[in-house]
Amino acid sequence: MYVRCIKPALDWLVAFLALLLLMPLLLAIALALVVTTGASPLFRQARIGLHGRIFYLLKFRSMTNARGPDGTLRPDSDRITPLGYWLRRTSLDELPQLMNVLMGQMSLVGPRPLLAEYDSAVGRYPRHQTRPGLTGWAQVHGRNALSWNEKFALDAWYVANRCFWVDCQILWRTLPVLLDTSPPAQRLLSDEDR
Repeated sequence: MYVRCIKPALDWLVAFLALLLLMPLLLAIALALVVTTGASPLFRQARIGLHGRIFYLLKFRSMTNARGPDGTLRPDSDRITPLGYWLRRTSLDELPQLMNVLMGQMSLVGPRPLLAEYDSAVGRYPRHQTRPGLTGWAQVHGRNALSWNEKFALDAWYVANRCFWVDCQILWRTLPVLLDTSPPAQRLLSDEDR
């Protein structure tokens, strides 16, 4: 009952209220991004959602599309803007995902959605039996310090044990995680694996 009815309703209500409360901040960030980059403030990226369906995750843009002489994108470290760096450090770049929650593509709590290019590598994992989340069990148990196998094991535990109290515990433990400044997670697949 909780997973099928109550959780989606709570997700929608909390996301709606959060967007209303955060609207001045969201508009200020969007305006600052337009002024500093001259581009759309939002970035869309294909991710794997519920039952392996692809959806487009929304984020505030943190990098430019600068390309090298050969036309390929320059390294991330060359393309990240000062504002984008700050947005990532504070996790404010993730706030537009509240719209993904409103659209029913994501949940407040669940496994973090993987890039669509990983579909064949992780299709058999139970993590896709629930909507991906803004935060999750793996995020509050080590985030970027965990290996991919550890993250997948924690995601599987969450899918098997998800309930109102586990979701409340994850949401409560998320704030200290947002202050974590550890390096980002390693890519799941190397270029040779794709």
